[in-house]
Amino acid sequence: MSTRNKVITTLWLLSTISALTRNIGIHAAPTECKYMESSIISRSAWGAHPPKDRFTFDGPAPFVIIHHSYKPDVALSPSCCRKSMLEIQNLHQKERGWSDIGYTFAICGDGNVYEGRGFNVVAAHAPLYNNRSIGLLLIGDFTDKLPPQSMMDMAKDFIRYSVECGYLRKDYILYGHRQVRNGTDCPGDAFYAEIKKWPHWQEDVKDIA
Repeated sequence: MSTRNKVITTLWLLSTISALTRNIGIHAAPTECKYMESSIISRSAWGAHPPKDRFTFDGPAPFVIIHHSYKPDVALSPSCCRKSMLEIQNLHQKERGWSDIGYTFAICGDGNVYEGRGFNVVAAHAPLYNNRSIGLLLIGDFTDKLPPQSMMDMAKDFIRYSVECGYLRKDYILYGHRQVRNGTDCPGDAFYAEIKKWPHWQEDVKDIA
């Protein structure tokens, strides 16, 4: 094969891969974007049940929606965190009839980030935003108390990581769950007052479900 034909073939393969990636809604992170991988616990590592269905959307997402679990409360060990994730998934799948755990990712008290549905996967945490946001849960009841500082620091680090890896827009907007869903106090009064101080939090919401 001539050099010219090799170049044409290579360009065709690259364009095909790019098109396929866009069609399935998956964003490929830069190869250098690896620094948080050791802190992200995969679905298989926490024993997640398989989803009943799975749909993707094109990223990067323009929103981050912050949640608290209310129940279960803060878990501090890896084993307790895995148990909490399964408890939440069972609630969502078996009792509410959802296809999977509702959130995109969760922060637990053991200092790790737990994969929920994952990046660019349509979630079930906030109507009108499920196909254009990262639903970030902090496990615990933060009505009258703040999450441990380590959890809040990890949440901020993870949001920054999501931007740097191209899963979240640089000009993203951050909301508390109560801002985009009527009838909920999530992410708790104490925590909601705190996230108002976080970068990119915005008070005005145009479309509340």
